[in-house]
Amino acid sequence: MDLKKIFLKDACPTSIGGQAIMEGIMMRGPKRTAIAIRLPNGKIHMKTQPTPKGSKWGKVPLIRGVVNFVASLVQGTKTLMYSADILEANYPEDYQKDKFDVWVEEKLGKEKAWNILMVLSVVLAIIMSVVIFMLLPTVVVGLLGKVTENILLLNLAEGLARMLIFILYIVLIAKMEDIKRVFQFHGAEHKTIHCFENGLELTPENAQSFYTLHPRCGTSFMVFVMIIAVLVHAFMGWPNVWLRIASRILVLPIIAGLSYELLKWAGRSDNIVVKALSLPGLYVQKLTTNEPDFDQLEVAIAATKAVLNDGDDVPYFEGICDLEGRAVEGEVEYYDPAVSDGPVKKEEE
Repeated sequence: MDLKKIFLKDACPTSIGGQAIMEGIMMRGPKRTAIAIRLPNGKIHMKTQPTPKGSKWGKVPLIRGVVNFVASLVQGTKTLMYSADILEANYPEDYQKDKFDVWVEEKLGKEKAWNILMVLSVVLAIIMSVVIFMLLPTVVVGLLGKVTENILLLNLAEGLARMLIFILYIVLIAKMEDIKRVFQFHGAEHKTIHCFENGLELTPENAQSFYTLHPRCGTSFMVFVMIIAVLVHAFMGWPNVWLRIASRILVLPIIAGLSYELLKWAGRSDNIVVKALSLPGLYVQKLTTNEPDFDQLEVAIAATKAVLNDGDDVPYFEGICDLEGRAVEGEVEYYDPAVSDGPVKKEEE
């Protein structure tokens, strides 16, 4: 790993960030968000929309980490479900809804069902994350309490167990074909951001020359959370298992807030301390990013250009776009975000 290719000396950090989704990319800028998905016919389906305005709490240090994490989780889940809907419409044989989704839609209608499933997905994701990555390690490592009473050693063992579970989880899901492609789009997102931050023309050829690793990645945020958790938990002793579980949950917002500030600092600095703290997250990114092909880079670039094209006179649209992220006339529907969150579909009229 050449850190000079990650912490690029002349790079100008941007507030634009992204998320890999199923067969596509979501890019989010200060004013505009773009979701780009590669269709089976080779065209790029895109939806542009206003970036949600953050609350006043989203600007307060430490607190903003928790606020932005929850907001990103909600928007990320919405985007994933949206990409699944687009793929279902274009890959009917490969992306069929399960019986539960169909049953909810029949009982409540598509719009209500979509909202309920989104909420359930977010809640389930939070619960599973807390149980698997926070509570399970402290319960398992609690068995070491019979061997040693060294508080620092026990907390360190808990942190290592948490990291191993996290890495094992990534390794297992990375074997799934769909996830492999998501990780390729993840790599395309990072390469495109690197290309933009270095002032180069956004082309697949230029973007391909960069690493798939980026210091401001969400993967690095998760690793920061795990590292800081060890330090915070060490000050809390090693009480009985129920107190440990309660304390781990209660201090999680503090840990998330500290991790967010550390990640922002890492994104705008390249000193030796930042590089050392960033190394674990960068190595884990080697698992969550794959080398993209030119088609995937084109999708990431189109989404980025659509975000940059954020003038007040640029309409929001959903449909087919060109490689510049611009609407293809006759193949898109325009809409007013003040009225709805997308074009009104014929079946809903």
